Amino acid sequence: MLNYIKLHTNLSEKSIKNTIELLNQDCTIPFISRYRKEATGNLDEVQIGDIVNYKEQYETLEKRKLSILKSLEEQDVLTENLKQKVKLATDLTTLEDLYLPFKKKRKTKAETARKNGLEPLAKIIMSQNASDIESIAYKYINNEVKSIEGALEGARHIIAEWINERTDIRNNIRKQLERYAQITTTVISTKKEDEKAQKYRDYFDWSESLNRCPSHRLLAILRAEKEGFIRIKIEIDHDKALYNIENRIIRSDGEPAKQIKLAIQDSYKRLLFPALSNEILNLTKEKADDNAIQVFAKNLKQLLLGAPLGEKNILAIDPGFRTGCKLVCLNAQGALEHNETIYPHAPQNDNIGAIKKISSLIDAYKIEAIAIGNGTASRETERLIRKIRFNKDIQVFVVSEAGASIYSASKIARDEFPNYDVTVRGAVSIGRRLADPLAELVKIDPKSIGVGQYQHDVDQNKLKSSLDTVVESCVNTIGVNVNTASESLLSYVSGIGTKLAENIVAYRDKNGPFKSRSDIKKVPRLGDKAFEQSAGFLRIKNAKNPLDDSAVHPESYGIVKQMAKDIKKDVKDLIGNKLTLEKIDLQKYTSTTVGLPTLTDIISELEKPGLDPREKAKVFTFNQDIKTINDVKEGQLLPGIVNNITNFGCFVDIGIKESGLIHVSNLSDNFVKDVNEHVSLHQQLIVKVLEVDVARKRIQLKLHKG
Repeated sequence: MLNYIKLHTNLSEKSIKNTIELLNQDCTIPFISRYRKEATGNLDEVQIGDIVNYKEQYETLEKRKLSILKSLEEQDVLTENLKQKVKLATDLTTLEDLYLPFKKKRKTKAETARKNGLEPLAKIIMSQNASDIESIAYKYINNEVKSIEGALEGARHIIAEWINERTDIRNNIRKQLERYAQITTTVISTKKEDEKAQKYRDYFDWSESLNRCPSHRLLAILRAEKEGFIRIKIEIDHDKALYNIENRIIRSDGEPAKQIKLAIQDSYKRLLFPALSNEILNLTKEKADDNAIQVFAKNLKQLLLGAPLGEKNILAIDPGFRTGCKLVCLNAQGALEHNETIYPHAPQNDNIGAIKKISSLIDAYKIEAIAIGNGTASRETERLIRKIRFNKDIQVFVVSEAGASIYSASKIARDEFPNYDVTVRGAVSIGRRLADPLAELVKIDPKSIGVGQYQHDVDQNKLKSSLDTVVESCVNTIGVNVNTASESLLSYVSGIGTKLAENIVAYRDKNGPFKSRSDIKKVPRLGDKAFEQSAGFLRIKNAKNPLDDSAVHPESYGIVKQMAKDIKKDVKDLIGNKLTLEKIDLQKYTSTTVGLPTLTDIISELEKPGLDPREKAKVFTFNQDIKTINDVKEGQLLPGIVNNITNFGCFVDIGIKESGLIHVSNLSDNFVKDVNEHVSLHQQLIVKVLEVDVARKRIQLKLHKG
């Protein structure tokens, strides 16, 4: 396993070995990355994640080897040479090729030919020594084989299967497919005018090199095929492929060579090319999936680590026309204090009543900020709010509603607000997202947040695993207030999980807030291992020990206590005291298990304990003159917010229903390798309008560098 992981990661053997030992002890990636730096050689979460992935790959490979060896043994075909080849195989493709000749097959043409006694004839042909093949074939006519041609055809079926099972031939075709395969698409004629097919019209007649097809385009093509609008073909130079096979097999010009040539053509057309072209398409799809998942993961991380407003009294508005705008008032802890509905828009148009109600709520609940959902009637509601003259400075934010409806109808929302309908729950979610995006968004399936590309087309197990890892990483990077966190948030804390999160909340509800980290051990079923993995990421506000509200792990409290004792101070005197901390000689506190990386982390944390690395939320205002796509004109400079990032560019909300696209070529005057290097999700920027296609509802933008 060590060599396998080392081959794929280029990490040191010691780092890999120690990391595997920690993983086998049920340690989590965030815990290992943060609190076991000496053991891993200071590996980050990405590198540890790579070790986890390749460890799983290796274990899958070894499990398959055992299964194949068992099957070969049962068939009594396991030679020492074959056994060694199986054991030395480093990937599943090689392994399956080795097993292919012995794999139990459904009824094939070759199997039928063998039952009809034609395998000796196939061997004679393959020896390429016989001169009168027809005379030899005549001897194999029987009740099942009626003619010389029937005998020769059966023999060719057997030879075709042998050719298909040759690893060298399969690998040669694989190389040709990897380098030269073209993916070609054609529209299904009966679907050409279908309205739903029009979004795929670029692929009605399309061809390009498969290995250069961008992931987003391949996924779009595969979706179009799945929906029944186009056909896909994978093609290479078939004549060249056949010529290469013939060169490997045919050694003469006689009658056997003609039969072998026919068998090669049959094997290639019926067995080799269909299987291997599907294989290359599946492999390319896997790479496209990985690419799309990586984009989604980056976007999700940026979204979850979005700027929080913090603990403020918030008025949240879920806008609407006919059904009205749902208002909720939330206190600084996010608790719902009041809700009602106003009807400022058509058909009621009760502007005056709405303004009076909002003004009274602002005063009654000491509102400090307003959060407006960015869905239907958002711009109209925002304009209404900005007309109101408040008695104090009120910050107004437009907040993404993506996934709010999913949350409002979920079991989590029903459990939180059993006496309120989905409209109230949705408005609460909008307000809480402003206060703390991470704490609220963890309650929603990441796929519903709308920050990916083709998320429903990729491998769903891979996607879920990747996104869960991102959420876990974000939650543990920020840390969690154990006395206020929801079950959803707690479940992502290192070492906790769903059941322990339920137990923590139940214990908290019954016994009141935790007063120290050590109190957490009193939670039913939260044992020493779970405490070790989670304690450093759980915060206790206003605890007797100030370290309980920091990322310093309880296992290191003794070190901090000794540091304070050595300079004749209390632990609390070290907190935030940079000058004092700089004087501490860290070498003095190193040991066989604690080195400078951990000690440096401790000092950094003591300087700013529990520091939230996220920026603070900033107010943003769209151009109030832009109300629909018809108001957008070429050449305009407009403020916007990045609301999605893909491999081919980013989408920008400019305050109307349709988001504009900054194509990757319009992000910079230089080549753009990674869109994320130029923009980030929810970044506020200025864009220049390049083109407006009202009919197709498309807006092309360019990043303005002014």
